[in-house]
Amino acid sequence: MATRRKDFRWRSMLHCSSISLLLKPVLHHNSCLPFQEVKLYKNAREREKYDNMAELFAVVKTLQALEKAYIKDCVTPNEYTASCSRLLVQYKAAFKQVQGSDVGSIDDFCRKYRLDCPLAMERIKEDRPITIKDDKGNLNRCIADIVSLFITVMDKLRLEIRAMDEIQPDLRELMETMNRMSNMPPDSEAKDKVSLWLTTLSSMSASDELDDSQVRQMLFDLESAYNAFNRFLHSS
Repeated sequence: MATRRKDFRWRSMLHCSSISLLLKPVLHHNSCLPFQEVKLYKNAREREKYDNMAELFAVVKTLQALEKAYIKDCVTPNEYTASCSRLLVQYKAAFKQVQGSDVGSIDDFCRKYRLDCPLAMERIKEDRPITIKDDKGNLNRCIADIVSLFITVMDKLRLEIRAMDEIQPDLRELMETMNRMSNMPPDSEAKDKVSLWLTTLSSMSASDELDDSQVRQMLFDLESAYNAFNRFLHSS
């Protein structure tokens, strides 16, 4: 019994040795290590280019996932409309950063990077959530417009566009669109915060600009108002 155990141990050692001998030439032949980091960029400009492409890729994939979730009835029509409207606005901003000689259209981008998202492409081409019809009185049209206006105003502030005559028209349209939603309470947090800033802007001249403190506070209030609007959609 001891002899057989000893013989088995020697055979195991020989087997391991033979595997090692087989692997050594392979490892020696391939100088690249399995997990060696490969940099896609050589400078800051190239890094920004790849970051922008990654953002566009992520938005399209997220839009595809949202479309599938809506088809499977995993999200309500109101939640879907708000999320889809936001993604379409983000898509437009992301695509502008990528569009150029290498990428002339979103179809070029999808072909180049093998991005198979037919549902997302359909939304992008129609430029509206599937819940929105052509009639202007549609509730989902109001939801989409509200989301788009919230993002537009906040993006302007982040881009340091702070003149009264450049901010007030979008903010006024936002308020009017929320007022068209009959099921939205008149004393909702979203309406209150937008109304407060409309009053502030109305007291300014067209050429007056918001200062840094006002911009920071307005961004905070609009983010809070947007979140309150989303909570209203989820509860309705």
